[in-house]
Amino acid sequence: MEVQVKAIESEIGYVFKDKQLLIRALTHSSYSNENKKEKFKNNERLEFLGDSVLGVIVSEYIFNQYAALEEGQLTKIRAKIVCEASLGSAARALKLGEYMQFGRGEELTGGRTRTSILSDAFEALIAAIYLDGGMEHAKVFVINRLERIIQDAVHGRLFVDYKTRLQEVIQVTKGNRIKYEIFKEEGLDHAKVFHTQVKLNDEVIGEGMGNSKKESEQAAAKEGLIRISNVER
Repeated sequence: MEVQVKAIESEIGYVFKDKQLLIRALTHSSYSNENKKEKFKNNERLEFLGDSVLGVIVSEYIFNQYAALEEGQLTKIRAKIVCEASLGSAARALKLGEYMQFGRGEELTGGRTRTSILSDAFEALIAAIYLDGGMEHAKVFVINRLERIIQDAVHGRLFVDYKTRLQEVIQVTKGNRIKYEIFKEEGLDHAKVFHTQVKLNDEVIGEGMGNSKKESEQAAAKEGLIRISNVER
């Protein structure tokens, strides 16, 4: 685990005095449950604390930075920032899933990419930094990692990662494969429109279009989600 500790410390820009706090933050309950004799501590208690620390940091930041916003607006913005999707996105940017310890069952069912698990781990990591280095270090970490999400929330831009959500849904069944293909491009070079279809085991389950390949893939994934799991538009 030593190499992993150094790698994640480099990724997050913080060196722990107590390395066990970091390891605990990245230990899922499935791992501790399968290794009860070793008495490994999982990240659930840290997640509880991290949720509160995160709320204080984000609340203070948007309160100070956006003085013109009323209480109701601040509440809605904070909810968008600290939601599961936003925190899961931040965790993916840090590659937390790659560093976490999972039990065999959770590993096989896609725990490393599950948004809920990554979101919880992000909160646990906040708590670990807070306990190890204090509130100021926790603030630096949170603001650095969530600044873009905060700005998007303030300006009404709410991004939903439909590709990740679709991947989570389909990987519940072992052997499922998903593939994105651009089947048409149109328009001038400076104003291209891409048309993408998403296939589940070679069957087209969704199509989408956008001004970039990524945008068209997200649109296709959204339609695929609606078709296979009745996710609301």
